Amino acid sequence: MDSLSQLALGAAVGVATMGRRTAIWKAALWGAVAGTLPDLDVFIDHGDPVRNMVLHRAETHSLFWLTLFSLPLAALVARLHGQWAIWQRWWLALWLALVTHPLLDTMTVYGTQLALPFSEHPFGVGSIFIIDPLYTLPLLVGAGWALAARGRAGGLHANALGLLLSTAYLAWGVVAQQHVERIARESLARQGIVAEQLLVTPAPLNTLLWRVVAMSGAHYHEGFYSLLDAEPTVHFDPFDRGQSLAGELQNLDSVRRIAAFSHGFYKLEQAGTQLLISDLRMGQEPAYAFRFVVAERHSPLQILERPVQQSARIDLARGLPWLWRRMLGDPLPPPR
Repeated sequence: MDSLSQLALGAAVGVATMGRRTAIWKAALWGAVAGTLPDLDVFIDHGDPVRNMVLHRAETHSLFWLTLFSLPLAALVARLHGQWAIWQRWWLALWLALVTHPLLDTMTVYGTQLALPFSEHPFGVGSIFIIDPLYTLPLLVGAGWALAARGRAGGLHANALGLLLSTAYLAWGVVAQQHVERIARESLARQGIVAEQLLVTPAPLNTLLWRVVAMSGAHYHEGFYSLLDAEPTVHFDPFDRGQSLAGELQNLDSVRRIAAFSHGFYKLEQAGTQLLISDLRMGQEPAYAFRFVVAERHSPLQILERPVQQSARIDLARGLPWLWRRMLGDPLPPPR
C-alpha cells in the first residue's frame, strides 16, 4: 500500500495496543515509525530496475525478520522513554505495527515475500488497489481523533472504530473479488475462451470497478466489470502475448525474474528495435507501470546488461473520466 496508509495503520495499531499506558502521541509516533520502516528498502539499489522491482518487499517485509527486529526496537523505545516496566507492551505494539505492514501489502497484487528466509514466494491477493481512500480515511480520522482527545475514552474508541472499518473494507474487497471472478469465469465460458490463468484486481482508487486478465494460449484477454453494471457479463479484448519472442528472451535473467514474480502474467513485445517485457498485473492495456527494455534487435541480438524501465500510464485527461463513468456502470470501452 501507499506510504500514507502504512503510516496511518501503524499509528492506529500503536494507539490501540498501548492505550493509556503511555502518552497517546508516543504510541502514535512510534507506531507510525514502525509502520513505515519496512518500505525503506526502496532506497536499496540491487543493480538494475528489474532486480529493484522483484526484490522490493523482500527481507524488510519478512514476518520472521521483522519479529526479530521488533525486540531491540522495543527495548530502545522503552529505554528512551524511561518505561522499561512496560517494555513488553511496547514490544507487542511495535511488533504489530511492523508485521501489519507486509500483511496489508499482501492484499495488493504486487507481491510480498512474507515467508523469507524459508520461501521466496511473492504473496499477493490483489483485492485492493495500492491507493484506496476508503481504506485510509477511517485510519486517519480515528488516529487523529485519538491524538486530539489526548487519551480520553472517546478518542480511543474512535481509533478502534477506524481500525475496524478499515479491516472490514479489506474483507469487503476479498468478497467482491470472488464475486467478480465467478462472473468472469462464466463470461469466459460463454465466449469460448479457455483461461489458463485468471487475474481479478480492482481498478485504481476503488473496489467497484474490477479489471480481469485471462491468459489463454498465444493471447491474453482483458476486460472490466463494475459491480454497478446492468448485466453480469465481462467483455474481453484479446492481445498478443508475444510468444514468438519467447525463444530469444526466455533465458534472460530479467525475463525469468519477471515471469516468476508476476506468476506468469507478463507479455513480450517488440517496439522498433527494442524488445520489452511488461508485468500485466499493474496497469491496463497498453500502459503498464513495470515495462522494461531487455534487448535490442541488431545482428546478432544485443542483450542489455542493465534493463531500462519504460513505465507508461494512461492519459489522465481521458483515463479519469472513463474510470469514473465506468465505475458507475456506464459500459464505455477502455481508453487505448
